[in-house]
Amino acid sequence: MDRVNATTPSASSADDPARAAFAALRTPEGEQLLAELRDHDPADELATATRLRRTHPAELVSAALGQARLRQRAVAKFGAEDAYRMYFTPNGVEQATRTSVAAHRAARFAGLGVRSVADLCCGIGGDAIALARAGIAVLAVDRDPLTAEVARANAEALGLGELIEVRCADVTEIGTAPYDAVFVDPARRGGRGRIFDPEAYSPPLSWATAAALKAPRAALKIAPGIPHEAIGPEAEAEWISDGGDVKEAVLWYGEGFAPGAFRATLLPSGATLGAPAPLPAPPVGPVGRYLYEPDGAVIRAHLVADLVERCGGRLVDETIAYITSDEPYSSPYVAGYEITDELPFSMKRLKALLRERRIGVLTVKKRGSAVEPEELRRRMKLNGPGSATVFLTRVAGAPTMLIGHPLG
Repeated sequence: MDRVNATTPSASSADDPARAAFAALRTPEGEQLLAELRDHDPADELATATRLRRTHPAELVSAALGQARLRQRAVAKFGAEDAYRMYFTPNGVEQATRTSVAAHRAARFAGLGVRSVADLCCGIGGDAIALARAGIAVLAVDRDPLTAEVARANAEALGLGELIEVRCADVTEIGTAPYDAVFVDPARRGGRGRIFDPEAYSPPLSWATAAALKAPRAALKIAPGIPHEAIGPEAEAEWISDGGDVKEAVLWYGEGFAPGAFRATLLPSGATLGAPAPLPAPPVGPVGRYLYEPDGAVIRAHLVADLVERCGGRLVDETIAYITSDEPYSSPYVAGYEITDELPFSMKRLKALLRERRIGVLTVKKRGSAVEPEELRRRMKLNGPGSATVFLTRVAGAPTMLIGHPLG
C-alpha cells in the first residue's frame, strides 16, 4: 500500500479560513491555549475571551474557544483522555462513531484476521482510530480537506500515525483491491438536517453496497431506522445499542458473516442476540404478572418474537413491543418489571392510586400512547416516600395503564 497522507493539491490552508484557523491551533501557541482552556466554563466565555485577547491574536482565541467547546462535547463519545488530545469539527463531533461502538466493530474485523481496511468517508477518524488500536492498518479517506487534516491530526495526537494513512479524495475514485476489508460510513446529514432516504446519502447506499460487495469483507454503517426492505439479502444486519440507547446499524458482507441474518448487540456487555431469519408473529394475550421491555436494538432488529419464544410469554398487543409472562424471566436483552395493577387509561384514577400509595417518584414509560411523560408527572402532583413505574400503552387495542416496579 502506498502511503499518501496528503490533501488534494488544490486549495491550500491559506485559501481557506477554517483550515488556516485549524493550522494555527496546532502551533505551540495554539496548543498552549487549548491546554489552558481544557477546564474552562462556557458560561465565562466572554470574560475568558476578553482576557486572552490581551496576549493572543483574536482569531486564534476564537478558534481555541470553539475547539475547547467541541472537545467538551466529545468527551461523551471519546472519553476525556482521548477527547482532550483530539481535534474536532462541529459535524465531526455530531457524526463520529462512539468509541465503544467503533471498538466493537474493529474487534469483529480483527477476529476474522483482517489486517488492513479502507475506511471510506472517515470523518474526523473515530473508526480509523479504533481499527488501528485493534492492530489494523487503515487508509482513511474523506473528500473535505479540513476534515482530512483533522483526521490526520487525530492519528498523530494518539500515536497512531504509522497505522493510519489519511487521504483527501473522492471515495468513489479510491481503489480498494489491496485491502482486506472496506468500511463505508456515508454522510446521512445535509444542509436541512438528517437524511432518511438511503439513496440521498453521500455516497448513496447503492454505491456503498456495491463497494462492499467487491471487497473480501466489508461493513457499511447505516441509520438504525433503515427499513428492513432496503437491506439486501447479501448482508448480515446488526443493530447496536450502548447503555440502552440504539446508536447505529451496520451491514456486514463477506466471509465470516451470515447473509440474511439479523443481530442485536448490547454494549458495554457485548451480549449478542441473532436469528437467521425473522420468526413468525408472536402470540398475543392478557397481561401476566411480569412485563418485559426489550432493548431498542432487539426491537430494531425485529427480534422481539425470539424473546417471546425464549421466555414462553406473549405480547400485550400485536403492535406493541411489550412482552408479558406469568413466570419471571431474566435476560440481558430485556428490562423486567413486576406488574401490580392494570387499569383502563384515566388520569383521575392514576392520580388517586398514586396518592393512596404515597408515590413520590414516578417513572413513566410509554408505547402506543400520545401522553407526554413530563405532562403526566406534572398533573399527578406526586408526594410521598414511595416509587413506581407506570406504562402507558395499549392492551388488546385499548389504552391501558400498567403499574409496577423493576425486578431486582
